[in-house]
Amino acid sequence: MDYFVGDKEYFKGIGKIEFEGKKSKNPLAFKFYDAKKKIAGKTMEEHLRFATAYWHSFCADGADPFGSSTMVHPFHNSDPMTQAMAKADAAFEFFTKMGTPYYCFHDADASPEGSSVEEYESNFQKVSDALLARQKETGVKLLWNTANVFTHPRYMHGAATNPDFSVVARAAVQVKACLDVNVKLGGQNYVFWGGREGYMTLLNTNMKREREHLAQFLTMARDYGRSIGFKGTFLIEPKPMEPTKHQYDYDAATTIAFIREFGLQDDFKCNIEANHATLAGHTFEHDLQVCSDSGMLGSVDANQGDPQNGWDTDEFPTNVYDTTLAMLVILRGGGLGHGGLNFDAKRRRGSIDNEDLFLAHIGGMDSFAFGLEVAQTIIQDKVLDDFVAERYASFDEGKGASFAQGAMDLSTLAQYGRTASIIHNSGKQEKLQNLLNSYILG
Repeated sequence: MDYFVGDKEYFKGIGKIEFEGKKSKNPLAFKFYDAKKKIAGKTMEEHLRFATAYWHSFCADGADPFGSSTMVHPFHNSDPMTQAMAKADAAFEFFTKMGTPYYCFHDADASPEGSSVEEYESNFQKVSDALLARQKETGVKLLWNTANVFTHPRYMHGAATNPDFSVVARAAVQVKACLDVNVKLGGQNYVFWGGREGYMTLLNTNMKREREHLAQFLTMARDYGRSIGFKGTFLIEPKPMEPTKHQYDYDAATTIAFIREFGLQDDFKCNIEANHATLAGHTFEHDLQVCSDSGMLGSVDANQGDPQNGWDTDEFPTNVYDTTLAMLVILRGGGLGHGGLNFDAKRRRGSIDNEDLFLAHIGGMDSFAFGLEVAQTIIQDKVLDDFVAERYASFDEGKGASFAQGAMDLSTLAQYGRTASIIHNSGKQEKLQNLLNSYILG
């Protein structure tokens, strides 16, 4: 079987990536991700729902603020639409060879904007027709798409939060088009990443109005999406900063509060990115847990940052401690539902071979597969759950249960406190960390 579409192979010399197990020395093989292996009644593929990010995989070229591009994609063409179609062929060749069942994209990743609104819409419709044909041919599905309303100069002061109404309206053109395409492609979610929905200084900002305008824009998008048949989940992706000084979706807790404040909780959840959580001063599992506890975990952008760098480095996830802790939260919360693990991650600037894109995804997929198995074993053995349950046992009966159930007033609580016998119990953090090590290290 040929693992590419069209009549040209872009990633020559690389076939389907197969599972070969821990002892394999083949760098182009999975060591831990066995797609059809069952864990707790579901296959790894069903649990993890991996997706490839169009932007980092097929648009990023290694450029950074200190240097020009270092990578030339195999589908490069000087004509924008010719390149867009070739990029689609190359992308679906990669998805099928890699075995990622889903993909994600911004409108600008897949289709050239053109010189007018009409050209933008025409280009996008043609490219989305091509994407739909390739989805049908390969069986790969759209996890989510979104509008790039942050790169173009018109969005320098924001999109939905822009102080100029004409810019807000122009952003609506893209979001409407992206929702139309989402329904066409059968997208399971739709994402809003507020890249410039925030402020650089409060000296020129009416924060109250901007937050209200953002909520109004999201409400209108929700209503339009439902009117055209979108049945999936709308997702907001928290990030504390970059490119603004302060973004209105700072972290999971802030975003959930915003969603509830403006009555969007029936339609919106969070798309949590690991590197964004760490930029906010949290751990990856913290923001996942905040969402899980609130019933607001929609999907995940799977990457990691560099603790020595204070910016969003978008590295492929290789830290198995992070993936294990993340999968503990996800499994305890009932899984990813219609969400997935999207590799919002890019090759390093010096990783310029086409093979490196495969190696990066293999590492990320293996890391989460490893974390899935370890997390399920920990849950199955109940070693952490039993300890935590015992730690809070005083709230399960008697006066503690009355307090927890809201059946006690403050005076009664204080009266009990006057004679309460307090025993100091160890939190056993070191023991539990050693226990985690024993499960991960085997």
